[in-house]
Amino acid sequence: MLSARGVTKRFPGVVALKGVDLKVARGEVVSLIGENGAGKSTLMKILAGVQKPDEGEITMDGRRLDVSSVAAAQAEGVSLIHQELNLAENLSVAANLFLGREPNRFGFMDQKTIRLEARKYLTKVGLEIDPETPLSQLSLGKQQLVEIAKALSTRAKVIIMDEPTSSLSHGEVETLFEVVRDLKEQGVSVIYVSHRLAEVMTVSDRVVVFRDGEKVGELGVGEATHEAMVRLMVGRDVSQLYQRTEHELGEPALSVKGLRTEANPDHEINLQVRAGEVVGIAGLVGAGRSEMLEAIFGMTPPLAGKVQGVLPKSPREAMSLGLAFVPEDRKKKGLILDLTVEENTSLASLKMDARGPFLNREKEKRLCREMTKALAIKTPGPWQKARFLSGGNQQKIVLAKWLALSPTVLLLDEPTRGVDIGSKEEIYQLMEKFASEGMAVLFVSSELDEIMGMADRVLVMREGRLTGELGRSDFSEEAIMNLATQS
Repeated sequence: MLSARGVTKRFPGVVALKGVDLKVARGEVVSLIGENGAGKSTLMKILAGVQKPDEGEITMDGRRLDVSSVAAAQAEGVSLIHQELNLAENLSVAANLFLGREPNRFGFMDQKTIRLEARKYLTKVGLEIDPETPLSQLSLGKQQLVEIAKALSTRAKVIIMDEPTSSLSHGEVETLFEVVRDLKEQGVSVIYVSHRLAEVMTVSDRVVVFRDGEKVGELGVGEATHEAMVRLMVGRDVSQLYQRTEHELGEPALSVKGLRTEANPDHEINLQVRAGEVVGIAGLVGAGRSEMLEAIFGMTPPLAGKVQGVLPKSPREAMSLGLAFVPEDRKKKGLILDLTVEENTSLASLKMDARGPFLNREKEKRLCREMTKALAIKTPGPWQKARFLSGGNQQKIVLAKWLALSPTVLLLDEPTRGVDIGSKEEIYQLMEKFASEGMAVLFVSSELDEIMGMADRVLVMREGRLTGELGRSDFSEEAIMNLATQS
C-alpha cells in the first residue's frame, strides 16, 4: 500500500538517508530497528510530512503521495505518533484528540460530538476515563495512550509509532499490542519503531534494519531472532552485552535507613550499597522505584529517614554527601537542551569552577574535553546544542555532568531508556568501569535482562516497599517477578 523509493536526505555534513526503499502492505506491521543515527527517524519524519526528502518518491496505492506538510500527510492517511509526546497538558483529553480538527455546528465548536468521539477512541486504547479529564492529571503512560487514540481519530491508513512503549507499564504495553492487532484486522498498516527487540519480535510481520542511513536487511517472522537483529544493526556479533567482572567490595558507600517517601508514606526503606558494588532495583511500573531514588537524592525530600546519616532536604545536600543522580527523563530533568555540550557538562560543578561571581571558561572547556574523551561522547564539537545529539550521547552528557564531581555513589534511573543497542553496550561498560574504580552504583531498570546482566545484587520493590533481595546465583525472571507481584 505504501512505498518509498530511493529516498535520500542530506543535512550539513551528513547524509542521513542514502537511497532508501521501503514497502508496507495493507494491514502489515513492519518494524524499523537500528542504532541511533541509523536514519529511522528521518525516514519516519519524511513519510509524515515533518521533513522533505532531497530525492526519491513516496506512493500510496501506486499514486504519488503529497507529504509536503504534516497536514498534507494526515489528509493522505499517514499519521505519526512521536516518542516525545505532542500534546497540550493545559487542555482536556478530548480537546487534545481533536486539536486543530474540531467538529463544529452552526459555526460553533461541537463539544458534544467531541466528547462522544473522544470516548470512542479512548475505549479503543483501553482508557476508560472521562474525556473532560485534564491531560496534566494523567501519567506519562496514559498520555502515550492518548497520543495513540489521537492518531486513530484521524482515521489513518498508515500509523507510524516511534518508541510507543517507552513510557508504558506492562499492562499498557499489552493493551497497545491489542490495539495493533485490531488495526491489522481493519486493514490499517503500522510502522513500528523500537529499540526493544523483544517487543519487535512479538508485534512484527516483518523487520527492516537500518545502519548508517541505509537499509541493510529485512527479516521475516521466523528469522527475526535477537541475535540476527543485533548482528544486522551493529554489523558485528554482540555475543555478550553484559561483561561484568567481580570486584573486591569495600565498605558501605550508601546507607539508607528508615526512608519514607511522599508517594509511599506507610513503608520504610532500608538498604546499603558497598563501594564497587552494582545493585539493581527491579519492580513493576508504579512500584515506587523512581520515587525512592528521588527521595534519596533530595529531589523530593523524604518524610523521614536518613541517607548517609542525615535527612536529605535538597539535591545540593545529597551532592555534598557524594551522591550523583541520573534521572529517567534526561530531557526534562537531566539536561538543558538548548545549552551546548560544554555548558551541560559543567552544570553540576559551576560553583566549584567559578572565579568569584564569574565562570571559569578555561576550566569549563578543559572539563568538556576530558569528559568527551573519557565517555566517548559523539558530537561535532563542544558548541553543539544537546538537543541535536542522539539519546545515547545525551545520556553520556548527563553522566559526565556528575562525574565531574567525583561522586562516591551513582544513582541511575532507567539508564538505557530510549537508547540503541550500541549505546546500551557503551553505558554498561561505563557502569562496569565506575564499579571497578570503587564507586557504588544503584540503578533502576524495567528490563529484567539488564538487571540480571549488570547487577551484583537485585532488590525488588512492590507498592513502595522492598519485598526481597536476590544474589547473582539466585537470579531468574521468575524469581524477580514473584517478588515483584507478591502481596
